Amino acid sequence: MTDLSFTEWHTKSDQQLAAHIGAFVRHHRLEQNKTQEILSKEAGISRSTLSLLEHGETVTLATLIQVLRVLDQLQVLEAFDVKQSVSPLALAKAEQNSRKKSQEYQNNRSRKNRLVIYEYGICKNMGRISRRCRLG
Repeated sequence: MTDLSFTEWHTKSDQQLAAHIGAFVRHHRLEQNKTQEILSKEAGISRSTLSLLEHGETVTLATLIQVLRVLDQLQVLEAFDVKQSVSPLALAKAEQNSRKKSQEYQNNRSRKNRLVIYEYGICKNMGRISRRCRLG
């Protein structure tokens, strides 16, 4: 199996790509010392369908997945993982909302501190410290 870069993959025809996938399946089948008959029965497909797959002919996606599962090669599907990404606009909007919430929190906290100081000041001016002032 050869390593092909993106540009090389891009230049391959559909038939060449299908043949490459077929070669991958054949390689891993032989590596596991399985005949087409054994692998096809384990995958629940006919031997002729497996032969078509190995020769790069048209088969269904379900057939390919069944064969990859039996060969324990489903990790190749990781190439199809979709990474969740946040658009720059959504990220800027989230940061703006975060700043707003932070400012509101600071304003509320400052207001509460002024209230405590004010209440304490009244209590102090009255010459006594009440329970209300201590709890602030």
